[in-house]
Amino acid sequence: MTTSSSRPTTPAWAAGILGRADGLVTALHATFVVLVAASAVRYLSGHGFGDRAPWVLTGAAILLATYAAHRVLPGWLWLALLVAGWFGLVLLAPSFAWCAVPLSFVALRVLPFRPACAVVAAMVVTTVVTWTRMSDRLDPTILLGPVCVAVLAVGAYRVLERDALARQSLLDELRAAQGDLADAQHRAGVLAERARLSREIHDSVAQGLSSINLLLQAADSEWENRPAAAREHATQAAATARDGLDEVRRVVRDLAPAELATEPGDPALADALRQTCERLAAHSEVEVRVQVHGTPVRLGPEIETALLRTARGALANVLEHAAASTAVVTLTYQPDAVALDVRDDGRGLPEDPRPTAPDRGRGLAGIRDRLQELGGTLVLESEPGEGTALAASVPLERP
Repeated sequence: MTTSSSRPTTPAWAAGILGRADGLVTALHATFVVLVAASAVRYLSGHGFGDRAPWVLTGAAILLATYAAHRVLPGWLWLALLVAGWFGLVLLAPSFAWCAVPLSFVALRVLPFRPACAVVAAMVVTTVVTWTRMSDRLDPTILLGPVCVAVLAVGAYRVLERDALARQSLLDELRAAQGDLADAQHRAGVLAERARLSREIHDSVAQGLSSINLLLQAADSEWENRPAAAREHATQAAATARDGLDEVRRVVRDLAPAELATEPGDPALADALRQTCERLAAHSEVEVRVQVHGTPVRLGPEIETALLRTARGALANVLEHAAASTAVVTLTYQPDAVALDVRDDGRGLPEDPRPTAPDRGRGLAGIRDRLQELGGTLVLESEPGEGTALAASVPLERP
């Protein structure tokens, strides 16, 4: 049974999206540091180390230190300190106005959309006012440039934010779908395991109990007239019960049938078939013969178990229902497959296939399911009064 209990993993494309988001944040940090440093250099190149230089350099250092504290300060407090420091620097050195671009993205990331737009608008007004004071005339580029940059920044961020939310929604849906798929696979595995156990119990425990029932009925009918035969039947019933107990223990441990527990490498199936036929025919008047064609080889536990239990189930039906005098079990080893045939000369199946007795178990349906799991086939041929032939075949290599 195959189950999946692990948490759904993030798909490659989703990991790529998250990676790109982290890359944008890193680029934002780098841009802010570069603009602060460039603004300080521009101020010094234009004014030298005059009276304001110490204040400008100290303010720039404080602004960078504040920016680096984003992991230890609450978001709103961190942004408030950044914007306040930026306002002070812009009043001292208008070149620091360029730092408003990354600060606008910071505001949009930290605050809700409307308050963030208010902060961006305030920075735009401050930039326009400080740059206008340095000009002796009204310059349209000074007025419209910061406004256009702010509008583009806000619009681009809004689009990216909505796209990120949509992608995150898709990612959440995918993770939920992966969880549902894992649950469905688990349920399918549980159902398959239940079906397998049902077949194992039917073909081992149920068949053994059926044989014990027939032996005890025979012993009861002969208890007065043939006590020796009755004791023999009772002894066989006890032996069958012990075999059934061993089989139950092996089914619980998910092992092969007891007859197949031989040394590794031994072709155990042919010997196991002979033992099974001898045990089932010991308390019946049906003559059971086993024929083996080809060179016996070890087939693997799954194939050997399936074929042995197929033969066991088919023979149990012959002995209990067919009223046959002879049954022949033929095992044929072929280069690419192994075939098992069970033929009897009994009364055959009725023309009306509907059962007249209560359902006795999985029977042929269980045999067919087991063979199909191995890529095999099952064919049943029967004519009323002319016996029944069951042919099972399993490929040695699954298609």
